[in-house]
Amino acid sequence: MAQYFSIVLVMITLATGLVWALDRWKLAPRRKEALAEAGAAGGLDQDSRDKLLAGPGWVESCRGAFPVIAAVLVLRSFIFEPFQIPSGSMMPTLLKGDFILVEKFAYGLKEPLFRKKFLATGEPKRGQVFVFKHPQHPEIDMIKRVVGLPGDKIVYRNKHLYIQPACKQGQSPCPGLEEVASVSEGKSPYSMGQVPLERRSEVLGGVKHDILRSPVFLDQVGSYYPHPGGQADEWIVPAGHYFAMGDNRDNSSDSRYWGFVPEQSLEGRAVFIWMSFKMDRGPDSWLPSWVPTGVRFGRLGPIK
Repeated sequence: MAQYFSIVLVMITLATGLVWALDRWKLAPRRKEALAEAGAAGGLDQDSRDKLLAGPGWVESCRGAFPVIAAVLVLRSFIFEPFQIPSGSMMPTLLKGDFILVEKFAYGLKEPLFRKKFLATGEPKRGQVFVFKHPQHPEIDMIKRVVGLPGDKIVYRNKHLYIQPACKQGQSPCPGLEEVASVSEGKSPYSMGQVPLERRSEVLGGVKHDILRSPVFLDQVGSYYPHPGGQADEWIVPAGHYFAMGDNRDNSSDSRYWGFVPEQSLEGRAVFIWMSFKMDRGPDSWLPSWVPTGVRFGRLGPIK
């Protein structure tokens, strides 16, 4: 849906821009010439002058709309784009009903129609929360946390995360496989079914954040994305790709199940929660489930 909106926005911008340019450099000069000729033939009152200078209604509408639509296109394509969190896969960092801003220029500028990068501005860093197109279903926007960078070895075993950073050229000795330490914060107010989830504090790439784990849910190793040459719960991130995971570790469809995120699928970095609605309407409510039940003002702020 977001891609279709981008296409429609580009088309409307082009259409109104063409009308604006046609009026500015062709139609408006003609009207001024007609006004000059009419003035030379005899006196004109102000109303008559205004009518001669004014263009057709549809032209005036396009002239007024073009700067606004062009500004929206530039803002949405190159600076910030709003997204809504649709699920709980990033709990407790992001909750269903959060509305966030995505920094579009964080990982390079792309033209809005075919999403081809024309200017490199940066790359994802470990620990950042980023938005991308689903590798297998590009019509779906996903939001996860960057866990693995190109060349990294990732191991997720018995709910423990291990990372071996890529060995850079000339680096000696190469980094070893180390567990990403996490500290228990006790039970959380969230649950999976009837089972309360455990809240833990974790540090990835210098970014401290909380994750959720179920004490009874087993790792779904049989459903993991197959990777030749290693065990089922081990992955080596290819060049130009990233390994993404949700903070709600046992309730997240991520790189463990569908593979790596290619660089061309990146949309931007999630940086700010600008609005958060409670979405806990019960089945007995006469209002639709998508109607909010309240506002969580305490959640507004930067995303870590």
